[in-house]
Amino acid sequence: MHFVDAKGILTGGKGRYGMNIYRGCTHGCVYCDSRSACYQFTHPFEDIEVKQNAPELLDRALRSKRQRCMIGTGSMSDPYMHCEEQLGLTRKCLEVILRHGFGAAILTKSDRILRDIDLLEEINRTAKCVVQMTLTTYDDALCRILEPNVCNTRRRIEVLERMGERGIPTVVWLTPILPFINDTPENITSILNECVRIGVKGVVDFGMGLTLREGDREYFYAALDRHFPGMKERYARRYGNAYALQSPNAAALSKIFRDICERDGMLSTPEECFAFMQELPEKHRQLSMFDL
Repeated sequence: MHFVDAKGILTGGKGRYGMNIYRGCTHGCVYCDSRSACYQFTHPFEDIEVKQNAPELLDRALRSKRQRCMIGTGSMSDPYMHCEEQLGLTRKCLEVILRHGFGAAILTKSDRILRDIDLLEEINRTAKCVVQMTLTTYDDALCRILEPNVCNTRRRIEVLERMGERGIPTVVWLTPILPFINDTPENITSILNECVRIGVKGVVDFGMGLTLREGDREYFYAALDRHFPGMKERYARRYGNAYALQSPNAAALSKIFRDICERDGMLSTPEECFAFMQELPEKHRQLSMFDL
């Protein structure tokens, strides 16, 4: 990893802000979109760029906001990858969020987030906290191939359950679903049934498939050659260089998804899930005269 002093930390606006404390990732997921050339990495993806002044930048930015809102993190780089264990920058940023009375929406695949569960509970008590986990593959042997350097699906489900026990709402990202690999009714049903069991608030699905771009595609195809001989050729024949690769089983899988979510009252569209994650209860949004 290498360290930089960033010029800013928040992106977005109009009450919707996100941040990436790290740039790159060490989880090794074979399908990772963040490897795509369009993001213009100038260093190897596993050589993590650490924004060492992130907590100070965040403190300065939140002090200037006149209205509290949710702060998201994890959309590009997991905030709980391996280097967070020694650096603790994500925790420091969460402490800033708590101190200023903002909410937090965190996306991760890592059980390292449990280190901060007390802090997340306090943010949820004073404002709002939503913990999101990506679950793609119920079979742990397959999970170790697709997501090799991060805890398996069973452990992530345990993390979600622990969050729920503390009253912290959770959202699952059921994506990507890889054609001919994990696009089975058994996989989708097993994951969703676990979501129901532990009381997940909503599940994000983007149509039962994955996306591939330059940089990401090459890495993914190399992984297919290593672990699924002949699969790369199958992809090339069916999809060519398409950006969106929808599973041939998408219609049936989407029906299973909708039926389970509707039956058990889980939010089931990206719009519903994002609206929930971005909404901060009104009583927490306005600053009092004593905060100014």
